[in-house]
Amino acid sequence: MTGPAIEVPTPDGRTREVPVGAALPDALPVLPLKDSVPFPDMLTPLAVGQPRSVQLVNDVLGGDRLLVMAASRDGSIEDPTPEDLHDVGVVGVVARMLKVPDGSLRILVQGAQRVEIGEAVQRDPYIVARIEAAPDVVEPSPELEALFRNVQQTFTQIVEQVPYLPEELQLAVANVEDPAELAHMIAGSLRIKTDERQELLAERDVAKRLRRLSELLAREAELISIGSKIQSQVESEIDRGQREFFLRQQLKAIQEELGETDEAAAEAAELRERIEAAGLPEHAAKQAERELARFERLPPQSAEHGTIRNYLEWLAELPWSRSTEDHIDLKAAREVLDRDHYDIEKVKDRILEFLAVRKLKPDAPSSIICFVGPPGVGKTSLGRSIAAAIGREFERISVGGVRDESEIRGHRRTYVGAMPGTIVRALRDAGSNNPVLMIDEIDKMGADFRGDPASAMLEVLDPEQNGSFRDHYIDLPFDLSGVLFITTANQLEPIPGPLRDRMEIIQLAGYTEEEKLEIAKRYLVPRQVERSGLVKSKLAFTDAGLRELIDGYTREAGVRSLEREIGAIGRKVAREFAEGTRRSKRTVGPKAVRELLGKRRFDSEVSHRTDEPGVATGLAWTPVGGDVLFVEATAFPGDGKLQVTGQLGDVMRESASAALSYVRRNAERIAPDAPADWFSSNDLHLHVPAGAIPKDGPSAGITMATAIASLLSGRPVRPDTAMTGEITLSGQVLPIGGLKEKALAAQRAEIARVIAPRRNEADLDEFPPNLLAGMEFVFADTVDDVLAAALDGRLSSDRRKAKR
Repeated sequence: MTGPAIEVPTPDGRTREVPVGAALPDALPVLPLKDSVPFPDMLTPLAVGQPRSVQLVNDVLGGDRLLVMAASRDGSIEDPTPEDLHDVGVVGVVARMLKVPDGSLRILVQGAQRVEIGEAVQRDPYIVARIEAAPDVVEPSPELEALFRNVQQTFTQIVEQVPYLPEELQLAVANVEDPAELAHMIAGSLRIKTDERQELLAERDVAKRLRRLSELLAREAELISIGSKIQSQVESEIDRGQREFFLRQQLKAIQEELGETDEAAAEAAELRERIEAAGLPEHAAKQAERELARFERLPPQSAEHGTIRNYLEWLAELPWSRSTEDHIDLKAAREVLDRDHYDIEKVKDRILEFLAVRKLKPDAPSSIICFVGPPGVGKTSLGRSIAAAIGREFERISVGGVRDESEIRGHRRTYVGAMPGTIVRALRDAGSNNPVLMIDEIDKMGADFRGDPASAMLEVLDPEQNGSFRDHYIDLPFDLSGVLFITTANQLEPIPGPLRDRMEIIQLAGYTEEEKLEIAKRYLVPRQVERSGLVKSKLAFTDAGLRELIDGYTREAGVRSLEREIGAIGRKVAREFAEGTRRSKRTVGPKAVRELLGKRRFDSEVSHRTDEPGVATGLAWTPVGGDVLFVEATAFPGDGKLQVTGQLGDVMRESASAALSYVRRNAERIAPDAPADWFSSNDLHLHVPAGAIPKDGPSAGITMATAIASLLSGRPVRPDTAMTGEITLSGQVLPIGGLKEKALAAQRAEIARVIAPRRNEADLDEFPPNLLAGMEFVFADTVDDVLAAALDGRLSSDRRKAKR
């Protein structure tokens, strides 16, 4: 093989020519290269440090200066064996050598030919291996010419954009005419992976090598373009940041000259003081320190600056370690409950039992109390009284209508305007980690696509879970085990079972007229007189006046409307004194009530509603207490159809059908004088007035049966009698719920007799004495008992029984 020669220095300072392309020997020393790949026709600078490699170079310099450069397969191997080297390398001539004081060498090797490395004939002290020339394969074609030009043009563009490639390369590449030489020059100049360099070296087909090189150049051009965009953006940000920094430093210098402090630094210092004073637990303190460090680094103009400040303020304001000490004195607690609430002895006894357990075992898990009752019976004020009795802070939150789980657990800080949930906000407002927290209207929570707040409330109320309650905004565990939770509801049914299972239910019924009278005299009148700006010497109510308010102007289980009417009278009297039209004390009796409030809003409808047959008075339970309802029955010629109106639910419609079936089957015994074909020749219409109000439930069954029986027999229902009970087809009267509330409704409607199921007789033990004293309760086992007590006159017992 023949080729060009290079001049190399001799020991005497002269130079001599060494033929690069001369005939190659069968074997040459092999110099392993780490993370480097040589190419033919290229000068390769190398650093030689391994002792065996240093000896190899010294020996070569004493001879023909030829060696083989081969890349290592694994750059992490310090002393590679022949098997660790690639099979294709480059024969080179050591053109220059420089010794370094640490014993290593710096050499410059001129690449000559590509060779395939064969069997090693020597391993020590360095590798000597057999070699075989591997010349390029060049097949001239239009494709080769196109690849040549594409590679040449793309590389020229890359040289213009990257700083590590000298501009002289553009001229050198432009003057190259040999495709193989062009590929070697570009591959040796690009910063590509070692494996990709070796791939290009090993490829003998020049067209394939140029195609692969074209792909690599296209990739590099894309990366360079992306890098340029990023660099441009970064430089723009840096320029803006440097300008802000410069202006901020100027502002700082001006503030120091004027004696003003840095507001951002002062704000950070204030937050740090507040956080240190808050007594955060270790996990919260670490989080606060991380956020505070971020806060100090951010400029005040940053959007995140305000978000972090709000978060740190919440951490500092929460009562992590602040608590109040319980002072449980059962005698004093009893006095507080008696002072704030009239009667409800059983409820007071249950509260005192709860406090007694807390006094004997303070660390016992708190039971969750749930007060259930109609509006205005004092559920919320009972919570305040409990807090006052044990010396704790009191906070109230309402969850009525809440449909978003985030209202309980808070919003994550990633959202704009995020804030903690109602539980954490209530603790912040209370200022202690063991307040009495009242959750009002827990039966009115809903659920939609935003989550189920009732499920979130499980974690709050469950003593097994609330020791590490995690609000989404705070995102740190907070111990709620010291909080005394009290919930209120108007009815139990809407409360989910798992949530209801975690609460102890205490029922509060409505008040009787006598109880309302006492509550008005003790609490409502003094409070409203004071709120009206009056004193006792200017306004007083007689018992008769208060009874007039209770009977004629309010119809409720509680006393909220009653207090509202008393307040209305107080304001009117206050106006009289303010205008100077009155100077003496105003005593409000029945006449004055009608004068100040106008005509009565509620009158007893019972007498004229029951004047004719077919009308019966029933009793119903509602979430706001008991109520009186009327069932009207009428008949007209037809073919025996039943029509039911009054916005009745499915259960109530079924009760109407059962009542009709019973009366029709026993018609001869109930009304012996009625025509035998009365039901088949008449259509029956059953109506429950107040049609705008939905109604449902089975307890109106005996009322419907009585109305139909009254219509059939022509005997009116006694005007002083109301009834409640479920009916069966066999005539049994089944028990119902809410008898006390229904009896109170009857008392308000001036009804003296109540017919109820026999199995509800034990409920009378819960009735106050004044309710029992003013009413007669008739308990029935069958519908016959009901009709005997409700209809004027008695049923004939000697009539033949109805056909089955």
